[in-house]
Amino acid sequence: MTAPASDLVASDLTVAFPAATRDSPPTIALDGLSLRVVGGEIVALIGPNGCGKSTFLRVAAGLLRPQRGEITLGGDAIAGPDPRIGLVFQEPRLLPWRSVAANVAWPLELAGWRQDRAAARVDELLELVDLVGATDLRPVQLSGGMRQRAAIARSLALAPELLLLDEPFSALDALTRERFDLELLGLQARMGSTAVVVTHSIPEAILLADRVVVLTPRPGRVAADIRIDVPRPRSLATLDGAIVSEAAAAIRRHLEVPERAA
Repeated sequence: MTAPASDLVASDLTVAFPAATRDSPPTIALDGLSLRVVGGEIVALIGPNGCGKSTFLRVAAGLLRPQRGEITLGGDAIAGPDPRIGLVFQEPRLLPWRSVAANVAWPLELAGWRQDRAAARVDELLELVDLVGATDLRPVQLSGGMRQRAAIARSLALAPELLLLDEPFSALDALTRERFDLELLGLQARMGSTAVVVTHSIPEAILLADRVVVLTPRPGRVAADIRIDVPRPRSLATLDGAIVSEAAAAIRRHLEVPERAA
């Protein structure tokens, strides 16, 4: 089930959170951020802690309304949770009392799918993320990687046009993380969805993305938009090329990260 690719367009987004105390100013997370993600593209967001990366994803997912500006998917305003959009958090956030299959089926139940149709879709998704043997297990019985796979399968249940991922593999060890990055690339290629990935890892951003967007320290604005001119399909060997080294150096410059410390 392949979703049509839709452009995600953010225009002049400003998001502020209330002051912590009566005498302190509000916290401005995003300030006039504008960004276009072309349909079918993978864009990585990278920047210092607190620069508004996760806030941007929450706005794009329809979970947070900006004080100014708008964000659209395929020309339609995102004004609330939308079945066209899948969101994967840092933590899997699976329902502990439900099996893997029941967790993946949850969005389908909310959407009113017939039980037989939902079961067939769950089987398809569990095969896609290599969890067929874990169908009846509860989250507590899964490894961290398996839980994150289940969360990704759940996010893909309604074949979203847009997939938002907030550091989905940050809790995994380096080798497992690299393997999951490659699996994510394969999933996105088969689904055809537009994707935005938040990461703190420069190599991960380069491996995954068509473009790497660097945000400024808070309040978040676009500091740089760097195209990664490496053909697909990609592999870990991709990270050894001269083009990649140039891209990494450009990202570090905009992050103000010294080469020796990066």
